[in-house]
Amino acid sequence: DQPDGAAGQSAQSASPATQPAQPGPQQAPPEKKDEFKINVDVSLVVLHATVLDRRGGRPVDDLGRDSFRVYEDGVPQKLSVFSHADIPVTMGIVIDDSGSMREKRPGVNAAALAFVKTSNVQDQAFVVNFNDVYYLDTPGDFASNLEDLKSALDKIDSRGGTALYDAVNAALDHLKLGNRDKKVLLVITDGEDNASRYTFEQLVGTAQKSSAAIYCIGLLGEEQPGGLFKMKGGEAKRAAKVLKQLAEFTGGQAYFPKTLDEVESTCVHIAHDIRNQYTLAYYPSNTRKDGTFRTVRVEALGPDRHTRLLVRTRTGYYAPREASALASGQ
Repeated sequence: DQPDGAAGQSAQSASPATQPAQPGPQQAPPEKKDEFKINVDVSLVVLHATVLDRRGGRPVDDLGRDSFRVYEDGVPQKLSVFSHADIPVTMGIVIDDSGSMREKRPGVNAAALAFVKTSNVQDQAFVVNFNDVYYLDTPGDFASNLEDLKSALDKIDSRGGTALYDAVNAALDHLKLGNRDKKVLLVITDGEDNASRYTFEQLVGTAQKSSAAIYCIGLLGEEQPGGLFKMKGGEAKRAAKVLKQLAEFTGGQAYFPKTLDEVESTCVHIAHDIRNQYTLAYYPSNTRKDGTFRTVRVEALGPDRHTRLLVRTRTGYYAPREASALASGQ
């Protein structure tokens, strides 16, 4: 089995597959001196950006620092960090296990394993399965090898409803236990949320505060006789809108394969996307620590300095808040 690098540094007690995930404290793993670490303080804003050409949507991987312009609330910012490297990530795989997923799970599980195999070997990974409740099914906080991940994915009990928002919220919380600077979630679902305590608006707020990129795969498809993707038009549109917005706000991407055969190639594509991003960071010119949301926009020009490229990154972040403001409830 291919080890997942630091993923082997798991906690002593794992959440059993029969209990909802309740991520608890973890002994901090020893720091490793490596080229991937960004020394982040509370003021530094870090962006992970995918850059594509506008014609074919192909990745553009030969840009330098001068090709980028970053704006916060419309104001140009000065880059303090720039890199284009295959940075290890802490990633969560969040998979729908509701009743409607029963026939789809074997294909989805194979696709999720292909995603991990295509990812950086130093990534940390965990699995959250969910129906009307959610479960951390990885032994320990992170899987130590592919067999652990396969075992977590195979803990299938397809039944009940779809608590998508609760599951993603729990996975965002669990990402905090990872010691990789870059955080990613892969969410695979075939339906609209119908069982969560959290609202979509609450989830978006949590996601934007986390800086994690969320990639979504919606098995909604088109209605086909005898096909697996049978959602009604209105429900499919609502579910697709949620996945698109969640991905867009966080710098990820939403995909809607028409068949199960397309899910694996989509997962492999996402893994390549994650490994081929630019890292940009800056100290904002607006130094107020007022807890407000700041919009972020990144522009990139091609090597000819004329061609405008497509840039995908998170749409903004919440500024830190002064302790005095927190105490006064502002």
